[in-house]
Amino acid sequence: MSNIKEYKDIVAFHPGYYIADIIEDMGINQAEFATRMGTTPKTLSQLINGQANISNDLAKKLSVMLGTSVEVWQNLQNSYDQKLIEIQQAKDIDEQAELAKEIDYKYFIDVVGLPIARNINDKVINLCKFFQVADLRIMLQADFLVNFRSSTSCNSEKNIINSRAWIQTAMNLSKCINTKPYNSEKLKEYLPELRGMTVKTPDVFLPRMRKIFAECGIAFVLLPHLKNSGVNGAVKWVTDDRVVLAMNNRGLDADKFWFSLFHEIKHVLQQKIKTVFISSSIEEMMNINDKLEIEADKFAKNYLIPPVDYRRLAPSKYTSDDEIVEFANSIGIHPGIVAGRLQHEGIIAQNRCSKLKEKYVIEIMHSD
Repeated sequence: MSNIKEYKDIVAFHPGYYIADIIEDMGINQAEFATRMGTTPKTLSQLINGQANISNDLAKKLSVMLGTSVEVWQNLQNSYDQKLIEIQQAKDIDEQAELAKEIDYKYFIDVVGLPIARNINDKVINLCKFFQVADLRIMLQADFLVNFRSSTSCNSEKNIINSRAWIQTAMNLSKCINTKPYNSEKLKEYLPELRGMTVKTPDVFLPRMRKIFAECGIAFVLLPHLKNSGVNGAVKWVTDDRVVLAMNNRGLDADKFWFSLFHEIKHVLQQKIKTVFISSSIEEMMNINDKLEIEADKFAKNYLIPPVDYRRLAPSKYTSDDEIVEFANSIGIHPGIVAGRLQHEGIIAQNRCSKLKEKYVIEIMHSD
């Protein structure tokens, strides 16, 4: 084992390196030096070869024998230890560089105000600080943020790192949202009002929606889509009294937005505090109860368009746009949601009802 450690332009000299020079200058062998020092040849050999550190006792013996201060040897040891940390940090950053390249750094400049990075190393450092991790590779661990494993055959490292990056961003931004303690009954009382917002514009319903959620103990975060994340929405409990409901603005057709929102609301109501629900566009195999996902889908579909009303419509491929609008108006919901439901179920063609399906333009509130 060497008493010199090198990585790139960083060099760490173990105290044993200097002791070897002193022995050579004294013109004696290691055995005699060990005797004069009052230690064993084995201990001295380990010290010279960088296999052992200088203890307080050895520092004291060397100081007396060589006429130096104890601090000289302690400082040499401390300097060596600090250089080893510097070397390890440099190696760690280099090993994280490829992972950092998979993340769209500009997204974090635009959305959360991360500083412009001069090089990939700066990106790694800035991202680690923002994500509050010691190493970006930690974000690939199965238990990071989520309590289930995604099938490695379905998800690449690129998908995993970006999905966790998106969720962590939502968690970070949610910290500035004040919420009251979670109240499921209050949330249920607000559901009709939330459903009624489907016929309003985002500039009208979003401020009220955020207020309602905060009243119920939900920090609602709307984020831009992060490339390669595949995440459309997520629900994560922070404490027993506070939950984060995050959605992104990708493909903000009215029908998709409202279906996704009520899907996530059901996950909140399920109140599985130890489960993180992720709505993803990437096919995933998750060790969570599939019944909860089916339940959330059914809730969103049936709350937006009650089954009894849907049966009354009795949709078919011949259902006209005017009939869809009339039906939507009769149940107080956006016609695009009805059209989206019929398209999703294959009742009408995907290229129909383009005039009914509104696409939202929502201004995302960026972090300063």
